[in-house]
Amino acid sequence: MKNYIVLSLIGFTLLSCKNEIKEQNQVMQHQESTFLANQNSTDSTYTVAYLPTSTTKQIVKHRYYTLSYNEKFEQAEWVAYELKKEYLKNANYKRPYFIDDPKVTTGSADWRNYKKSGYDKGHLCPAGDMEFDQNAYNDTFYTSNISPQDHDFNSGIWNRLEQKTRYWSSKYNDIYVVTGGILKDSDKKIGTEKVAVPKYFYKIILAKTGKEHKAIAFLVPNENSNKSLYDFVVPIETLEQMTGIDFFPNLKNLKATKDF
Repeated sequence: MKNYIVLSLIGFTLLSCKNEIKEQNQVMQHQESTFLANQNSTDSTYTVAYLPTSTTKQIVKHRYYTLSYNEKFEQAEWVAYELKKEYLKNANYKRPYFIDDPKVTTGSADWRNYKKSGYDKGHLCPAGDMEFDQNAYNDTFYTSNISPQDHDFNSGIWNRLEQKTRYWSSKYNDIYVVTGGILKDSDKKIGTEKVAVPKYFYKIILAKTGKEHKAIAFLVPNENSNKSLYDFVVPIETLEQMTGIDFFPNLKNLKATKDF
């Protein structure tokens, strides 16, 4: 009788797990079809004049952000988007599941690579910057838009930098943001697809003031830190040397500054 009870419990547990996985897969399939229905690759709200170069030539355009996917490291080498002052809204949207990006021709990394890895699925284009529209918000949950981030980094200094970026959007009315991880020096991998864990993340904010452009660039270790954000300001040239990317090829002699 005891053996029968144990076997029954095991069977019930396995059935529950299978049902949960099946239900999640159904939700994700519905979610993916909804995402695709809302895509319009020709309807970009920002100019392509500010796009960085791509070392992989795999540029993927979504409606409100663009990325360059690096298959070798199974993540974007950069994500770029415009953040207008009127985009700064707080909405109580339900967080969708992360799904593969159907526009990445080589296939974006599966979300399961992050499961029990010890790292967060860190947004590159933050969902919090896209709460002005539910479709825009949902589009940030493609796995092409995430990178492995230390939890304390993600919820700490990186979160502070994201909040500061929204402040600058309010200050300048309209800014342009480029974000990514430094991939070349990544020696740690997670998951079956060997997703690289960046040692550093960077963020560049560009603003236009009159006829002039100004920028500020950050290079932040992927770890907890209580330091001032300004301790991590670097020249854009430093990031270009580390990544092989020309961040603003159409803007000559652009220099990063702390006076932002």
